[in-house]
Amino acid sequence: MCLNTKFFLARTFLDIIPYLNTYVGRTIRYLDLITRANDTIKLNLEENKIVEFIKFDVGNVVMVTGVRNRGRVGVIKSREKNKGCFETIHVQDATGHEFATRLGNVFTIGKGTRVSLPKGKGIELSIIEEARKKISAQQATAT
Repeated sequence: MCLNTKFFLARTFLDIIPYLNTYVGRTIRYLDLITRANDTIKLNLEENKIVEFIKFDVGNVVMVTGVRNRGRVGVIKSREKNKGCFETIHVQDATGHEFATRLGNVFTIGKGTRVSLPKGKGIELSIIEEARKKISAQQATAT
């Protein structure tokens, strides 16, 4: 999966060619005008073609890739657009905690349970919860 960061229309002498730049540095020329900035695309690397895409909409599952909430997974609850400021995304994780982050720090990974997640499932534990988990694991291995 690649994050579509920018969408452009290039003008040539006779035609307008739509293309997009991805987060990983690829430039893809294509004919569909369905994808927009911040959408996630699934890319066939051999043919350099878009296989499928996930829109950046409210209700989709995202992973936070930057700052304090890095690694957390949740559902987009709302999107705030403020003049002269960064766009803010409000995300709610599986435990019900809601947090906000900038638009540039989130990455759409799917709709619903489409994506399998690692063992922590993107849930941030408090220090006390982590300690309890370690103690219970030690007690289980001791017996």
